Amino acid sequence: MKLGKKISEGKTKIVYESDNPNEVILEFKDDITAGDGLKHDIIKDKGYLNAAISAEFFRILNKKGIPTHFIEFTPPRFMKVKSLVMLPVEVVCRRIAAGHLLKRLPIKAGTNFKPGLVELYYKDDEHHDPMINEDHIRILNLGTVDEAREIKEITVKVSDALAEYLTSYGIVLADLKIEFGRDKNNNLVVGDEINGDSCRLWDEKIEGKIYDKDVYRKGAPLNKVKDTYIELYKMLLKKDPKLG
Repeated sequence: MKLGKKISEGKTKIVYESDNPNEVILEFKDDITAGDGLKHDIIKDKGYLNAAISAEFFRILNKKGIPTHFIEFTPPRFMKVKSLVMLPVEVVCRRIAAGHLLKRLPIKAGTNFKPGLVELYYKDDEHHDPMINEDHIRILNLGTVDEAREIKEITVKVSDALAEYLTSYGIVLADLKIEFGRDKNNNLVVGDEINGDSCRLWDEKIEGKIYDKDVYRKGAPLNKVKDTYIELYKMLLKKDPKLG
């Protein structure tokens, strides 16, 4: 894969031009962060593991007819994707009550939400990613109220599709965070990444066993965090990763 000019770099990915003006290449970095980037470490091979898992999740969504930016995965850590104008919005779908939701609202941990509880957050580290609603989307000139509702509807479809897929591996999808962008035809498309950094993934049978970044948030040693990502890779990809 030939990498073009670097377009941008974030906490966990680098975006490059490709030989097609309607496509870009994502490189997944080994960085891991938490707390609006205040906690930051490097875990060798994390980018490879997350890229492969993201590609697998996007393949599932594409098969379900859900619009995503994914085109192909090129080992060890690259994804070719459709070029999108990303919206500065994170969309969370909560299937089971967990995380900071429990600090904000009088909801009991473990409460099931059917359909999923969808929340929108404006991406702004300085203001700690405040939660917004459909009217904020309109006022911030990010889209119309109808488009905000479309985003929420697609997010529920993503959540349901991945929950069904993960159930076959004995994994419970407690919640997920996704992002959207607009393609060249102004269509709303699921972009960015979906993996253990952006989902809460719990073992169906072993209470307290998780397969996501919460192990890092809770202060586990970095080797334990890496082992968690490796275990998730092996479960979903059905093979051992080729670590460097």
